[in-house]
Amino acid sequence: MSIATTRHILCLNSGSSSIKFAVFALGAAGEKKRAEGAAERIGQSVGRLWLRWGEEQAIDRQLALPQQQDALKAVFAALAEARCATPDGVGHRIVSGGPRHQTHCLVDNQVLSDLRASLRFAPLHLPAEIAAIEAVQAVWPHIPQVACFDTAFHQSIPEMASRLPLPRNLWQEGVRKYGFHGLSYEYIIGRLPNHATGKTIIAHLGNGASMAAVHNGQCRDTTMGLTPTGGLVMGTRSGDLDPGVLLYLMAEKGYNAGQLERLLNHLSGLLGISASSGDMQTLLKLRGGDPHAAQAIDIFAYSARKAIGSLMAVLGGLDRLVFTGGIGEHAAAIRWAICRPLLGLGLEIDPVANEDPELRISMPHSPVEILVIPTNEDLMIARHCHRLLPTREHHR
Repeated sequence: MSIATTRHILCLNSGSSSIKFAVFALGAAGEKKRAEGAAERIGQSVGRLWLRWGEEQAIDRQLALPQQQDALKAVFAALAEARCATPDGVGHRIVSGGPRHQTHCLVDNQVLSDLRASLRFAPLHLPAEIAAIEAVQAVWPHIPQVACFDTAFHQSIPEMASRLPLPRNLWQEGVRKYGFHGLSYEYIIGRLPNHATGKTIIAHLGNGASMAAVHNGQCRDTTMGLTPTGGLVMGTRSGDLDPGVLLYLMAEKGYNAGQLERLLNHLSGLLGISASSGDMQTLLKLRGGDPHAAQAIDIFAYSARKAIGSLMAVLGGLDRLVFTGGIGEHAAAIRWAICRPLLGLGLEIDPVANEDPELRISMPHSPVEILVIPTNEDLMIARHCHRLLPTREHHR
């Protein structure tokens, strides 16, 4: 097969509560999204499966999705029902490959074994991602699969930033800062002029949220660490905590590892502070009459502002700030709450442009350029899969 030949790539972003998918055609004629969809509300009383073919909604139905395997079967059935071509390759977003895999690669038995051995580096994500790889193997055993790691973008972080202040033997065991949301950062860098020449902070703000300090296109530091639990306040994740809090909960409240994991990843963040929701749009609607919702929003913005100041110190200044992710792209009130108090650091946000952003939302004379750029992790997965697929003809 010539590298110029058009290939159809299925991209899977698999989680325990939802599976998102997209089909791209890549080749000499360019890049085109053929279809996208999701299996949602896995494990709830009623799930949802939808698939959009081009601009047309081909499938949208409610059905029972008690387990992830049921959702994967529903996704494959939907692709067949919509008569999507059997893919030439399948690309997976893999949140972490631990210390063994930090660059995008073809999946083989060794890679799969290594991922199974790395579960503790992303216990919320890896089980679902491994299950998706195995499900594809069962349906299309001869189709190559590619693991696209969210940690890959951060390999340029210097040891000064990635080494944790712990005994040196733990570093050898892989206990270090990895960073996440790398596929999103990679896409944003490609959208910036000259691949982000200068000093850039990218804020990927969604239910999971992080920031990266980028100098001339290379990551120098990021807010998440060993796992996606650290860094900024998030939807249901705590972000950074004094480790003494965990010792207190263990010693005084009798928490075990499983209870701590549930607390930190599922019951904290915006949900914990507000005591009502981890969804930012919901909190923005509630904040006028609910002081706890208002406080959760304020703390989220405060956490983000502190991170910007910290990453500016890493870079020695700032040329541009880029907002992306669900909150970063769609919540004007949050962008305003983050940027307005940073006027003294050169971030002059335009209140009119911020309400209906096209790209730039900073004032024309602002020393720091502020941009809003929608991310596209699926396209990055498709590109890496297309690049790494074997050049020989393979079965369809």
